[in-house]
Amino acid sequence: MTFPSLRQGILIESAELHIVRLPLLTPFVISTGTMTHKVFPLLILKGEGLEGYAEAVMDPLPDYLEETIAGGMAFFKEALVPQIIGKRFSSPQELAPILDPWRGNRMTKAMVEMAFWDLWSKSLGISLKAAIGGTRDAVDVGVSLGIASLDRTLERVEAAVEQGYKRTKLKIAKGHDVKLVEGIRKNFPEIKLTVDANTDYGLEDLAVLQQLDEFKLDYIEQPLAYDDIYDHSKLQSALKTAVCLDESIRTVKDARMALELKAARVINIKVGRVGGISIARSIHDVCEAFGVPVWCGGMLESGIGRAHNIHLATLRNFSKPGDTSSASRYFQRDIINEPLEASSGQMPVPSNGAGIGVTLDKDYLKKVSESVEEFKA
Repeated sequence: MTFPSLRQGILIESAELHIVRLPLLTPFVISTGTMTHKVFPLLILKGEGLEGYAEAVMDPLPDYLEETIAGGMAFFKEALVPQIIGKRFSSPQELAPILDPWRGNRMTKAMVEMAFWDLWSKSLGISLKAAIGGTRDAVDVGVSLGIASLDRTLERVEAAVEQGYKRTKLKIAKGHDVKLVEGIRKNFPEIKLTVDANTDYGLEDLAVLQQLDEFKLDYIEQPLAYDDIYDHSKLQSALKTAVCLDESIRTVKDARMALELKAARVINIKVGRVGGISIARSIHDVCEAFGVPVWCGGMLESGIGRAHNIHLATLRNFSKPGDTSSASRYFQRDIINEPLEASSGQMPVPSNGAGIGVTLDKDYLKKVSESVEEFKA
């Protein structure tokens, strides 16, 4: 896909980098640990009187994937800042020669690229949705429920169903799986139900995973190792339920390989995981060519990352409900001024101005920022 460009380009005059520590309403528990605060880098690119916003989704320690905040921010400051500050870019495509040669660090690259997408869209006076070719004014959303007791999970599922969410995802782990899913399905026989293992199982657990076939799940998300596509192909051939890959898909090549090997029948696209909007769009297109649906996963983003995700999910092959549920489920107060709240299982696309359609609550951002750095040419 080609994009319109500005003849003179946008001069990136400066950048502002925050490390934000945003408290969660309740601890979020998955197979790899418990999170009480969302800690993340927030980037503001400034130029031509405009600001572009994005956040990165790596953890302080290498929990979800290998990239960390400390390593990513060192890479940003030492390698990327000198190549973008004081330079003009006519379209997001012009960032590729700067970002692509560096290995890994996809979450840091995504932060830079996404912030420029926001800035560039604002310079054109159009929404991010329009800039990437999205078509919808609202996207279907589901909920993701952290690990808890069966009784507590039943309460959470009931609340999600009453609120109209169109998919319920349960986090599972070894020893916290079949009985939990059985109890939920018994009480909610008709809901669209999925589970997310966050890589906790191996092929030696095949018998347990096969038991989940009984519960009419829409898919089982990332049951095996984060870097394993081949064993997922073995698993998928042994299951009736669709496998959905998350951590294993970081590049367009990964997506093509997984689909050619029939390692999954659903793909979760997280724009921060894959290196930015341009790559996310390409993965979307590959999956569409294979006839495989995608959905937009979440990383407990604040309203900035959540807004990017919502715009991305307006692309036509995002046909399954994503993780862009109401921000008030996670944060008592967000860092943006506009409430991102779902209604009847749909999240409206933010539309307060061009770009991602939300604005920063800068007074509150100051309170929750652990550090702030400014970079000028």
